[in-house]
Amino acid sequence: MPLEGPRHLLVQARSEPSPLYEPYGHGTHEDIETFTGNVPLDDPALDLPEDLARALHSWSRSRPAGGFPSRPALRKHVAQGRAAARRLARHLGPSWAVRCWDERHRTSKWVCWGCERLHWERDSHGTPPHPVDLTVEGEFHYGPLRSDGFGDFFPDDPAAALHVSDDLVTALNGWANEIDTTLNLDLRDRVEGKYDDTWQRLFHEGGDLARQLAHELGPARTVTYKGLANGGLAAMTYVVWRGDRELPV
Repeated sequence: MPLEGPRHLLVQARSEPSPLYEPYGHGTHEDIETFTGNVPLDDPALDLPEDLARALHSWSRSRPAGGFPSRPALRKHVAQGRAAARRLARHLGPSWAVRCWDERHRTSKWVCWGCERLHWERDSHGTPPHPVDLTVEGEFHYGPLRSDGFGDFFPDDPAAALHVSDDLVTALNGWANEIDTTLNLDLRDRVEGKYDDTWQRLFHEGGDLARQLAHELGPARTVTYKGLANGGLAAMTYVVWRGDRELPV
């Protein structure tokens, strides 16, 4: 996150090509009236996927210039805007602060990039709100994920708000369980090299799972793979991903 703090955005349909606005000139983010600087949907800083850009454009353009003809039409439009704002906040991550304007109630709320809920206060979750930089590491009797401020945890921990697929949750939890099982067998049998092939497989599976986790989380978070703490298979060179891109170490 930039040292000067997050960049602020307001999501509000004004019938323009982009419904994204930021404080103009010397305006501050505390005053919603200063959000008059339109941010184009193709702004490189946003790096929006095409489907999200289309959804935001369509939602903004669909607002009738003269207002909505009925309350059901207004409610539907507001709901569509909330859904788009949640996707936007999740995509942008913690380096942006996103608010969504509710035309029905004439209010704005903060959209949490992690849990995707709308809050009256920006820091409703406390500090840290959700893990941003994650590490995948296999260790006996520990969850497969690590993050500063969270310690070790499992991918379906609601406080982490990872929003990954059920298949990936099952695979990560199964990977952690198999590490526990294999170490217990290794300690029971005490036969040198008996489980080397299993440790090697688990080591490589962990890397694949870390890469998949980064892909599902998208560019808002980073994922580092550190190998296995057991069996002497710690990663010699850490591999770090942001979305589908491998980062230099």
